[in-house]
Amino acid sequence: MDINATMKSLSRTRPDAWVVDGAGVTRTESVIPALVDRRAYGESPDTFRLLLIGGLSGMPKDVNLALQVLDGLIDRVDETAGRVTLSALPCGNPDGLRLGVGPENGAGGFPAAGYPPADGFFEDPRNPERRYLWRWITFQAPDLVLEVRASDSGAIWEANAAGSRFAPGLNAKTLGQDGSLLAALGQGSADAPGTVPGVRLTAPPSDAAQESDRLWKMVIVSSTAHSPARVALEQRAGRSRLEVCHDLASAHGRTLKPVRYTQGVAISGRLRMAMLEPETPNPPDDIVPLVEPFAADLRLALPEAGLTTGLGGLVWGDELTAATGDPRYAALTVKAADSYRSRGKGRAPEPTSPDFQVEDMFFAGMLLGRAFGITGKDVYVDIQTDFLINTETQQADGLFWHSRAAPYYWGRGNGFAAMGLTEALTFLPDDHPDRGKIVSMISRQMDAVRDLQAPSGMFRQVIDFLGAYQEFTCTCMIGYSIARGIRMGWLDRSLSDVAARAWRAVSERIDDKGNVVDACVGTGGQTSARAYLDRPAASGFDDRSGSMALWFGTEMERLSRTEA
Repeated sequence: MDINATMKSLSRTRPDAWVVDGAGVTRTESVIPALVDRRAYGESPDTFRLLLIGGLSGMPKDVNLALQVLDGLIDRVDETAGRVTLSALPCGNPDGLRLGVGPENGAGGFPAAGYPPADGFFEDPRNPERRYLWRWITFQAPDLVLEVRASDSGAIWEANAAGSRFAPGLNAKTLGQDGSLLAALGQGSADAPGTVPGVRLTAPPSDAAQESDRLWKMVIVSSTAHSPARVALEQRAGRSRLEVCHDLASAHGRTLKPVRYTQGVAISGRLRMAMLEPETPNPPDDIVPLVEPFAADLRLALPEAGLTTGLGGLVWGDELTAATGDPRYAALTVKAADSYRSRGKGRAPEPTSPDFQVEDMFFAGMLLGRAFGITGKDVYVDIQTDFLINTETQQADGLFWHSRAAPYYWGRGNGFAAMGLTEALTFLPDDHPDRGKIVSMISRQMDAVRDLQAPSGMFRQVIDFLGAYQEFTCTCMIGYSIARGIRMGWLDRSLSDVAARAWRAVSERIDDKGNVVDACVGTGGQTSARAYLDRPAASGFDDRSGSMALWFGTEMERLSRTEA
C-alpha cells in the first residue's frame, strides 16, 4: 500500500475541505501523511474538531480499518454544514507499513508506545515518530481523537482520562497510564497546552461502521464542547499583539551579556514596544542602565570583534538615540557597521563568511542599513548592496540555500535571508540603482514561501520538506519580513493572510512567561538535509526566539495601525 498516494487521492475528492499535511518525518525520511481540514486551525469557534488516527502499529489491517472508518465518516461530517471538521492520520508508522516490519518502524523503535516523549525533539535515532506525532496532535488541539485498531473479535471501546464523558454511552473502559499516545493525550504533559479527549475503538472491519455511528451520535450532541488543549491555545491566540510582546519582554531583552544579536534584537524589540505605548516610559527605565557601560567605553562594545553574531548585539543604537537624544548609542551601531569592509566587488565583505552564509545577510543588512541612515555615507549601502545581490544562494524557486557550501533550504536560513533583505530595504533610498534587484529578490522568496506554509500557519525546519518540524524562529522571521514589506510598500498586500496565520501560530506557542515551543538550536552549515532535520528543537526559554517574536509582534502591531 502506498499511503502517500492514497492520501493525495483522498484529498482530491474534497479539495475545498482537505489539504495534505506532513505530521512528521521518519528515519528513512518518509513523511507521516495526514489529511487536514482547512478549518482545523485558526478561529472557528462554532466547529467541533475531530481527528481520526490509526496505523501506529504499521500493520496493514490497522491502516485499512482507519481508511474504512474515515470513508464512513465523510458523509456524516458533510451533513453537519461545517459544524464538525474531520482530519485524519491513518498511518502513524509509515515505515513499519512500507517495510512490513510493524509494529516496529525499521529503526528499532515502536511508534505506538512511550508517550508522552520527554526530550529528543526531533532527532531521536529510533523513535522520531513519537515526537512528531505528539507535537503535531497537541498543537492541532482537536476536540476529540478517535483511534482505531483492527481485531478479529468483538468491538471494544476505551476512553482516556479527558474523554470520560464519552465513556458511558460507549460502555468504554478507562485507559490507564499505559504509555500509549491516546492515554498520554488525556493525561497531559508540561510541554502540551492541555489535555485532549480521546477514545479508542478496537474492532473487526465488519463492526466498524456500526460502532463509529454510535460515537458519531455522541459527537453531534457534544459538538459545542472544546478540548482543554484547544481552549488554552485559543486563550493564547486571543491576547492582543502587545500583550504577547509584554509576556515576551518579561523574559527577554534584559541583558546584553554576552553581546549577541539574540540579546540586541530583544532590546530593540522592547524599545519598539515602548514606542507603541505612549503611556509607558520610552525607553523603558531599565534599558539605559543596561547598555550604558558600552556607550561609556566603546572598547567594551565589541568584546568579540569579528564575530558577526556579536556585531548584531548593537542593533538597537539608532532607536535608543531616537528615544533619548543621546548620540552615543547610535555611534555604537555605526561602530559595529565599521567592522564591515569590502574584499572587492562580488566578494563577501569582511568579516562575513566567504561562502555567503544567509546569517550574514541579516547581520550586514541590519547594521549597514542603519549606519547609512545615521550617517548618510554611501559606503555602507555600497558594501551592503554588493553583498546582497552577489550572494548566489537564491535559487530559481525563490528560496535560499544556507550558503554556497551548504545547498539546503534551512528554515531559519530563509528567515535570515528575508530579514536581511527587509532590513536593507528599510534604509535603502528609493532611487538607489540596486533597490529594484533587492525588491525582486524578496518578492520571489515570498512567492515561494507562501505555498510552503503549513496548515497550522507555521513554517518548517527544512522549509520545503513536508513533515519537517514546525520551527518557531523561521516563522517569526518570515512573518516579520512580510509585515514590514507590506507596511512599507515593497510587498503585495495579498501576503497579509500569510503573516496573520503565522502570527496566530506563533502566539499559540508563547506562554505567559515568554517560553516558546520548538526553536531550532544554533546551526552552522550542515552536510545534508538529514542533518538539518535532526537539529534539536528547544522549548522553554530561548533568547533567539524571544527576540525574533518581539520584532514580529511589534511589526504586526505597526501594520495593523497603518491599515486601521
